[in-house]
Amino acid sequence: MLFRSLALLLMLSRAEALHVSRSGPILASATTSSGWAINDLTPDGRLMQRVEGQTRKTWTFKDYSRDRVQVAVAGTSEARPIHSEIQLWIGPDWTPFTLKAYSEDGKKRPIQTLIGTRNKAAMIEVRNTGEYEFPFNAASNYPKGAMATLAEDLPATTQGELIQGNALRSFNLKSGTTQLELILKTDGKQLNARIEMLDGPNNPKQCYEVFTNNGELNSLVVCFDVEQYAGNTLRIMNLAPVEFPCSDGYDCAVARRERSECGKCPGMPFGNYASRADASSLCRRELALC
Repeated sequence: MLFRSLALLLMLSRAEALHVSRSGPILASATTSSGWAINDLTPDGRLMQRVEGQTRKTWTFKDYSRDRVQVAVAGTSEARPIHSEIQLWIGPDWTPFTLKAYSEDGKKRPIQTLIGTRNKAAMIEVRNTGEYEFPFNAASNYPKGAMATLAEDLPATTQGELIQGNALRSFNLKSGTTQLELILKTDGKQLNARIEMLDGPNNPKQCYEVFTNNGELNSLVVCFDVEQYAGNTLRIMNLAPVEFPCSDGYDCAVARRERSECGKCPGMPFGNYASRADASSLCRRELALC
């Protein structure tokens, strides 16, 4: 019998130089504005709110035709940590999705995520669980352009890898990596996992811990801004119990798509591609040049 396992779709992209341990070849491309930043989410700043320590702010969404919202949390100054908790509310007393997020430096490594709303009227709460001395800025809005279909486009162009319950996987990043996208997904069962970006042994610079009762409708989609030097490691821990049985068929996968600039590959800004699928296809063709 198959046991409960976590369907983790890991997308590593928008990286100038990236290597995943035990993975295949490296793909190539350059990077421009990614659409993840808080300034991309609210260019005029109207949706940005300052969240003081031990307080919370909320955003309301009522478009039943949209199934996902984008959230960004950024530090107000350099070298200030972020301790936050992001929740999805549907109705007066149902919270199907909770994400605890930490960043050692909220300016260099902001919290950036996409959250599924299940095509319902929803509210996003961002809570500052840190001390009063560490406020941050937060914003939430419906994603636009390529960001609106990111959760579907990346799995469609990337292979998957299974992560069993209580299992751990790590992926090493090469020097020069600038950004990393990650999708964790199940086949409809609960999603309970922890993701860490490490700099050295057990030295997490940024962490996400997610719990949702449905990892398909509320898959975790996050983006890491990464320092451009060697030594970064992505660590994923499936916190769900291995005893939990699953239905027949595939449970989940860790899929990855990497892009880098090796000097021989032409490399184009991401915005010049007709679509993310076209970008992935072009990178694979250019791989032979490296």
